[in-house]
Amino acid sequence: MSFGPPPPAYPPQQPPPPQGPDFLATDKGRAVVVDAAGVCFENFGHTAEFGWHEVGNVHFTGQGTCLRVGVTHASGAFAECMVDAKRPERLQQWFAELAPVLGFYLNNRAR
Repeated sequence: MSFGPPPPAYPPQQPPPPQGPDFLATDKGRAVVVDAAGVCFENFGHTAEFGWHEVGNVHFTGQGTCLRVGVTHASGAFAECMVDAKRPERLQQWFAELAPVLGFYLNNRAR
């Protein structure tokens, strides 16, 4: 007697987030991390984490030798973090590393 394949697991399991590149920029008290979990800001002991499911958009720019990264939450709220690269060359390196990492995760997130 055959009963067919076993029923699917309940609750349905979510596929793991796509594994991909990571980005990290730090100075003495602040950090910006972009990875498979989302975007995380560390600001002198205070942490703000944004999972990809709640991120509306991410942008970045430079101000002097500082990297400024901003996250617009799906609700419309906005948060940003600045990290001092100390040297223009490092800031340019961070730009070159951050752009493809953000592109990867923003283009592959579930909507």
